[in-house]
Amino acid sequence: MSIANEELFMRVRPRLVAIGYRMLASVQEAEDLAQDAWLRWYEETEATEVEIANPEAWLVTVTTRMAIDRLRAAKIRREEYPGLWLPEPLSMAEPTTPEKARELADDVSFAFLLLLDCLSPEARAAFLLREVFEAEYDQVAAAIGKSEAAARQVVHRAKQRVARARSSTGSRAPPRRQEQLDLLRRLVQAISQGDFSGIQALLEEEAQLLSDFGDIVPRLGKPLVGGRRIAQLYLASHLRHGTNMRLDLTKLNGEWALLRYVGDALDSVQMFEFREGRIARVRLQRNPAKLVHLVHLVH
Repeated sequence: MSIANEELFMRVRPRLVAIGYRMLASVQEAEDLAQDAWLRWYEETEATEVEIANPEAWLVTVTTRMAIDRLRAAKIRREEYPGLWLPEPLSMAEPTTPEKARELADDVSFAFLLLLDCLSPEARAAFLLREVFEAEYDQVAAAIGKSEAAARQVVHRAKQRVARARSSTGSRAPPRRQEQLDLLRRLVQAISQGDFSGIQALLEEEAQLLSDFGDIVPRLGKPLVGGRRIAQLYLASHLRHGTNMRLDLTKLNGEWALLRYVGDALDSVQMFEFREGRIARVRLQRNPAKLVHLVHLVH
């Protein structure tokens, strides 16, 4: 491939990976998707010597179509997934402005990625291209293989369905980032000190903990409901591991997340939803296969 084509692809690649992650909620699959788009582009431009008028649009279209196919297959695989399925946590560069940080958190938060599961793969692609990546409707239509009028309908219906799904979850505006950080710092301190009352005070009475253990057994077979029960789990973790456990806060998926290390190994990642100054939901990612790409966070 020519140097010019390679430079163009490297410029577009972050967009392709971003589309792949929002479609598949998997860092590795998003990377693989971009690589496959590269190979297809090479076959089109080098092997057949076909000139592509708009390479960026072509790459986005190809990536989106492959993502739709892979998401269909992934939905089938998830029917046999052991326990609850949660997205892979995503580490990324810090946004340059508070406005961009808010936009990013809205685009890649665990809550948003799971909310998108209410859509079919095709509708998810159309919704993301238009609402997140601000693609024109002609490009949306090309990516999902429909007329422009049909693409408009798909996006419209997807927006309605997402709005209904968000309403049914009772989602409210989250507290400001600094407030989230302050609350989570208090949680880390309470867990580290084995302060059961302190932990429980930070959790809603009906808080939920949802966990993805992958093939690890034993695992939580269903969501853990109740602030007291979740606090008991945190306390048990402190009593079991003691000083061999370390808790760190970092930004993942545009939000503050809690990393738990046992010894020097990253054991789990926890993402949070907040409501009225307390933790309403904890999503615990403990599947080792989904934590591999975060080894660089060990410090």
